[in-house]
Amino acid sequence: MEDQNVQLDPVPGGSEILGTGRTIISEAAVAKVAGIAARTVPGVYSLGSGPSRALGAIRDAVGSSDHAAGVRAEVGETQVAVDINLVALYGHPLHGVANQVRSAVFRAVEELVGLQVIEVNIEINDVYVAPPTKPAGAKTVPVEREALQ
Repeated sequence: MEDQNVQLDPVPGGSEILGTGRTIISEAAVAKVAGIAARTVPGVYSLGSGPSRALGAIRDAVGSSDHAAGVRAEVGETQVAVDINLVALYGHPLHGVANQVRSAVFRAVEELVGLQVIEVNIEINDVYVAPPTKPAGAKTVPVEREALQ
């Protein structure tokens, strides 16, 4: 038997390729990376539409979370397209929030997943307005009501 020298090709990050094969990255994995990136942007209150946010609140209550809620990814051989549905915080410029989310998702998916992002579509379906805060030490005064006759 003949001695074979295996040639290792360096890969960024210090690891080396030992052979050939195929890597499949699921749409769920890409959606999760995109969702985590989108949540880091100031002005993003939550991801998803009303029903998906309600389901997310139930998940949060039981100690689980769905990082991909409100995110859909279409994955091809080398490219990916991402759709994000979000709720913005009142007071943040909506186009600015969308552009920052788009940039964060492009960067995260291309760096962490290794696929070329061809588009990130964003739908802002609501704006969250925080309830007014009560001054410290303020007492609530009961409101007297007339009895119904």
